[in-house]
Amino acid sequence: MTSDALAASGAWMPGDPPGRRQFHVFATDRGFALDSGVALRDVTLAYETWGTLDPDAANAVLLCHAWTGDSHAAGRAGRGHPTPGWWEGMVGPGRPIDTNHWFVVCSNVLGGCQGTTGPASPHPADGRPYGSRFPVITIRDMVRAQARLADHLGVTTWRAVLGGSMGGMQVLEWAITYPDRVRSILPIATCMQSTAQQIAWGAIGRRAIALDPRWRGGDYYDAAPGDGPAEGLAIARMVAQVTFRSDNVFTDRFGRDLTDRGRHGDTFGLWQQFEVERYLEHHGTKLGRRFDANSYLVIGKAMDLHDVARGRGALARAMGRITAEAVVVGISSDMLYPSYQQRQIDELLRSEGLKSEYVEVSSPHGHDGFLIEFDQLAEPIAAFLER
Repeated sequence: MTSDALAASGAWMPGDPPGRRQFHVFATDRGFALDSGVALRDVTLAYETWGTLDPDAANAVLLCHAWTGDSHAAGRAGRGHPTPGWWEGMVGPGRPIDTNHWFVVCSNVLGGCQGTTGPASPHPADGRPYGSRFPVITIRDMVRAQARLADHLGVTTWRAVLGGSMGGMQVLEWAITYPDRVRSILPIATCMQSTAQQIAWGAIGRRAIALDPRWRGGDYYDAAPGDGPAEGLAIARMVAQVTFRSDNVFTDRFGRDLTDRGRHGDTFGLWQQFEVERYLEHHGTKLGRRFDANSYLVIGKAMDLHDVARGRGALARAMGRITAEAVVVGISSDMLYPSYQQRQIDELLRSEGLKSEYVEVSSPHGHDGFLIEFDQLAEPIAAFLER
């Protein structure tokens, strides 16, 4: 690994350049109740907006980000934003989500580390990072926090709620929890309930972080650069990265090439790397520069707990609460959230008498196709918003 000089956490902290972030603070007088039974106070939600809200607030669109995303859905990298917007090719003037027409909102989820209250945030009781004190949260908690933001912005009804992967989980929860506040939904590469295999992948990543001695049980924020849980976080990300892409992409790009075959000649060393190993290490270290290990744990657990039927009886009964029109998108080569899961969403919605359409993106890129295949996503998304 090349993470020796990384800060203990890649979280955005108060005092850092805000970039395009805006901040909404709530639960100052009364706690914000979570599904776990814990209540948070003085909750901050970081968000960004694009476009202008119409006087009747009828043109508002909510984007929901995935596991390691944040509020920066569109815009360049710069002060306050270490990477370009995660949907940069989709959001903006004249783009499929046209900000000349739509008022677009994206917030960093509860438990995140880019301005929203999460494990790295100051605890209101003592000003020290929450760390191990931060509670378990759910996708439903994230959505209820976003509803507070919608109230603050004056948005009573979203014209559309869109998102991929964990973002798609939020989309479904929005439509079920607040059916009268959502006119249409576009969940991408997601599911109604996390499967055992999806949970298994997450469990491996959590274990990697927990076994890093520099994680210190979650209380590592005062550690010197290079003395935080960067190794554990990097390994967790490496595991996840394998699930984000397809076998064909790995094979076509890396094959069985070794990184330093010339130096070793015809001999082999135990730690001599294949090119694909170096690729995974790069992504593991890269994440550590902009993310927090505890947020990775908390958000990953929320994804594993995702089940729209929890506390609502049968799955069909939960999905039957939805009144929004839907376009459901799957990725042909997705091994993490296989397209059969999106077909199930579409089929169940239609069985409940709702207007739903299934669209499959043909892509070799696997789960990450929703962040790559803009040419295939552009037309259905633009048409979906306009109709």
